[in-house]
Amino acid sequence: MLDRVEAEQDGRPGRGLSWPWFLVVVIVYAGIIQGLGLLIGVDTGDSDSAFPDAEALVRNALIPIGASIVFAAGVVTWLGWWGEVLSYRAPVRRWVRWVPISMIAVAVLGLNYGHLADQSVSLVLCVLLLGLFVGVGEELMFRGIGVHVFRRAGLTEGKVALCSSLVFGLVHVSNAFGTGAQAVVQALVVTTSGYFFYLCLRVGGAIWLPMLVHGLWDISLFSSQVGDQPKTYLGMALVIALQVTLIVVLLVRRRTIEPVRAGAPG
Repeated sequence: MLDRVEAEQDGRPGRGLSWPWFLVVVIVYAGIIQGLGLLIGVDTGDSDSAFPDAEALVRNALIPIGASIVFAAGVVTWLGWWGEVLSYRAPVRRWVRWVPISMIAVAVLGLNYGHLADQSVSLVLCVLLLGLFVGVGEELMFRGIGVHVFRRAGLTEGKVALCSSLVFGLVHVSNAFGTGAQAVVQALVVTTSGYFFYLCLRVGGAIWLPMLVHGLWDISLFSSQVGDQPKTYLGMALVIALQVTLIVVLLVRRRTIEPVRAGAPG
C-alpha cells in the first residue's frame, strides 16, 4: 500500500501514497461525513433548510466534518507529510493573485448579512464555524494530501491541478444521498472551485490561504441557506458571476499561469 523506501528514493521524506490508495482514503473520508450524518443527524425534512437551527447544523454538519478533519490530520501525520502539506513551492505569475483576491472580496460582499442578523447568535456562530471546518477539512484532504499524491507521482502542475480538482468534485457526488441529482451539478461547479483553490495554494505558497478563501466562500454560500426560511439573496449573483468570470479568464490565460523560465522568450 505505502512504500517508505519509494518515497525516500524520490528524495521526499515520509511514506509514499499511490493515487489508487488516495481514492480509498477519500472514500473513507466521505464515508465518515455521510455515515456520521446519517447516524447522529437531525431530520430536517419538514423544513426548507438543511440547517434550520444550531442543533441541526451541529449534528448534521459540524460533528461529521470535524471527525473528517481528525481523520485527514491523522493520515497526514501517519504519512509524515506535514512539512510538504503546510507549504507548496510552485510559484505562478503575478496576475494569478487576483484569483484569491477576487474570491475573498466577493465572499465578503456576497454574504447575506441581513438574513444572518435575523438568526440566533448560536446559529450564526455555527455558520462561521462550519465555514472554518469545511475550509480546513477539504483543503487538508484535497490541496494537502491530494495535490501531493499526484505531484509525487511525477505529474506536471497542470495535471496535478486537474486530477486533484476532479477528485474534489467527484467526492461531492456523495451529497446525492441528501440532495439527489442536484449533487451532480454541484460536483461540476465544485470541480472548477477546486482549481481556484489550487491556484490559491500556489499564490500563497502555503495551505493557509486556500483554507481561508474556501472558508469565506462557503460562509457566503451558507449565509442564505440557514434558518427556518432560507432566502435567495442578490449577493449570490456576485458569486455566480465571479465563478463564470474566473472560468473564462483561466481558460483564456491558462498558458500564462506558469512563470517564464530564465532565458525563455517572452
